[in-house]
Amino acid sequence: MWTRGVIGVVLCLVGLVWIGQGTNALSNSKLMSGHGQYTALGVVVLVVGLAFLAWAARVRRRVAGDPTGLEGDGGPER
Repeated sequence: MWTRGVIGVVLCLVGLVWIGQGTNALSNSKLMSGHGQYTALGVVVLVVGLAFLAWAARVRRRVAGDPTGLEGDGGPER
């Protein structure tokens, strides 16, 4: 469960760095700075990282006692 969260955080950070380099906001890399493909790759990696974080949160809720993993989903009250 925590592994998914760690992977999600790392992917989000890598994605943000790649977005920053692709948009030339971070100009420390001579190979990646200002190249639009790194912006696109960064967005994809960021979305995958957010998916991992959502997956980790859903599993955590399920383990904590919510069998659906969705709190407040409009179902019957317990």
